[in-house]
Amino acid sequence: MSAWTPATGEDFVALRRRLHAAPELAYEEHETSALVAGYLREWGYVVETGIGQTGVVGTLRRGAGERSIGIRADMDALPIEETTGLDYASRNPGKMHACGHDGHTTILLWAARQLAESQELSGTLQVIFQPAEENNSGARAMIEDGLFERFPVDAVFGLHNWPGVPTGQFAFIEGPAMASVDLVIIKIQGKGGHGAKPQQTVDPVVVSASLVMALQTLVSRNVDPLEMAVVTVGSIHGGNAPNVIPDSVELQLTVRTFNAQLREQIRHRLTALAEAQAASFGAQAQVHYPRGYPVLVNHAGETGFARDVARRHFGEARIHTALKPITASEDFAFMLEQRPGSYLFLGNGDSADLHNPNYDFNDAILPDAARYWVRLVEDYLSTNAAA
Repeated sequence: MSAWTPATGEDFVALRRRLHAAPELAYEEHETSALVAGYLREWGYVVETGIGQTGVVGTLRRGAGERSIGIRADMDALPIEETTGLDYASRNPGKMHACGHDGHTTILLWAARQLAESQELSGTLQVIFQPAEENNSGARAMIEDGLFERFPVDAVFGLHNWPGVPTGQFAFIEGPAMASVDLVIIKIQGKGGHGAKPQQTVDPVVVSASLVMALQTLVSRNVDPLEMAVVTVGSIHGGNAPNVIPDSVELQLTVRTFNAQLREQIRHRLTALAEAQAASFGAQAQVHYPRGYPVLVNHAGETGFARDVARRHFGEARIHTALKPITASEDFAFMLEQRPGSYLFLGNGDSADLHNPNYDFNDAILPDAARYWVRLVEDYLSTNAAA
């Protein structure tokens, strides 16, 4: 790790680009974690590493206040080959910060440095740098490693940059804000044979084709029209030759909802539908339904507080009110199941979308994003804050 430490705005932009050029996938964030831990120690935080494998928590205590607050940033990258052509593009083939976690990490580090020097705090700040947000549930890993028992907080907050929202605008969604997601793997077991003699087979390709269409009725005929659900068949694999009927076909799906009860309802209905649809052709369906991320539910009081911080310190004009609940998923939901808090969104402007090989985090939002975390923590832990 370089002895250089960021101090100015230009330095933090350089740090963000340094992180962008050196992306690490889930649970491989060893260099990123070491960098984060080194800076936090230098700024006076008590630091613990290896939480949930590669997570880092820095603790800052000031004054006699009893309140505590947690701020979380994610650190991992995606298995994507970058195509931006930027001077600071990924140097690690097949790995890219295509979701802005390099920016989130930089924002929290910049805020952590400023808060280390703040005279407004009376209480405890926990800065949480989380691994493996992308499909690997680093939040749950940290929680299972005793995150909130070892580093208690009264409330926890996080943010995500959002392409399409004007640059630097803050957006808040109370209640269900991001969808749950579950992976479903369905194996259709039939009986293979020669493509010229289909009567001697049980064709799993035909079963799968029928099932794909039937699955769409889960939303159109089993879900209340006032509710939301998305069932996506993203992968079908079976067979290796045009004149051979295979023994089996595998389908992979994702299911998303904003309602925990509906999430369970679809699980039961989807399983029954797949099994019955296969049986009607003389085949069998084996349904594997591993749980993914739950619905991210923002708590009313903490979301109102977070919105008021933006209004007081940045003005009403900086609050974006048009953002609706998002069908993408986020493992910060696990933290919000354990502690009250809120997950907010910050406009990344007219950039490429998240998870796109041409995406880049907008460095113009770094200063105000860091300042927002500073103001939120100071307001929460102020010597004048209500107990």
